[in-house]
Amino acid sequence: MVAMSARPNQESADPQAETTSPHRAGFACFVGRPNAGKSTLTNALVGQKVAITSNRPQTTRHTVRGIVHRADAQLILVDTPGLHKPRTLLGERLNDVVRTTWAEVDVIGFCLPADQKLGPGDKYIVKELAGIKKTPKIAIITKTDLVESKALAEQLLAVSALADELGFEWAEIIPVSAVKDQQVSLLADLIAPLLPESPPLYPEGDLTDEPEMVMVAELIREAALEGVRDELPHSIAVVVEEMLPRTDRPADKPLLDIHANVYIERPSQKGIIIGPKGQRLKDVGTKSRKHIEALLGTPVFLDLHVKVAKDWQRDPKQLRKLGF
Repeated sequence: MVAMSARPNQESADPQAETTSPHRAGFACFVGRPNAGKSTLTNALVGQKVAITSNRPQTTRHTVRGIVHRADAQLILVDTPGLHKPRTLLGERLNDVVRTTWAEVDVIGFCLPADQKLGPGDKYIVKELAGIKKTPKIAIITKTDLVESKALAEQLLAVSALADELGFEWAEIIPVSAVKDQQVSLLADLIAPLLPESPPLYPEGDLTDEPEMVMVAELIREAALEGVRDELPHSIAVVVEEMLPRTDRPADKPLLDIHANVYIERPSQKGIIIGPKGQRLKDVGTKSRKHIEALLGTPVFLDLHVKVAKDWQRDPKQLRKLGF
């Protein structure tokens, strides 16, 4: 079943409207190849940045939960790392996170970019999904703003045919553009009825259950990922050591001191992150501070240091230290 709205920017039901149907609440996760638009879609549905995005594949390393509040339902969105062929211990652990997540959710959304042909990686993921019998699965064609209608139609047919080939049926097939906010509300409308009857699981106003320190670290890592060389993205990890309010500030002019370390794997990578005369690291601080202040709602002093954690992606001890 392909879901298309009559109006691309259709709004979901008025949150104040009375509803006679039972309230539903539950968990939905987005899966797909790296860089399939899962994090951007999560942010669009929540209406605020809760997952970092990047044009680099395999950016997401944690399952970030975004919470969508509606009159009839509460959708808790679990944004997983992209399933991929692992080359490191980190890669293996990220794949384990994906499989554990989709075994525990109420709805699975498979994300396939409209501008990329259905490939072996997609088929591998859908084959695994076919083995999960009881959980409803929605096929979501993302990034529809990047293609013409003919290419989109071909992608919709291809994803439908793949399910037929593997002996299961999508609960829904829906094209969306998170960037243009097209059919995003409709996607929420389609997920809601598939959730179990339940009162809200999180208080009104909560948008994520991700700890603030983890979100701050992710915002710093997102800024650090911009413009780096191809070999560097997966070598970057960020740990926030402490977040403390400055004690000598008046109540009407608070300042939060944040001390964070940016870890890379080799000494030779240090210069790439720091840049000539420290300019690149300064830019990382400026960009991330803006997002951190928006997230926390307070002025921030951000103290960044670059450290080497040798081959941390392959070292179990280092992975534990860095939170994986």
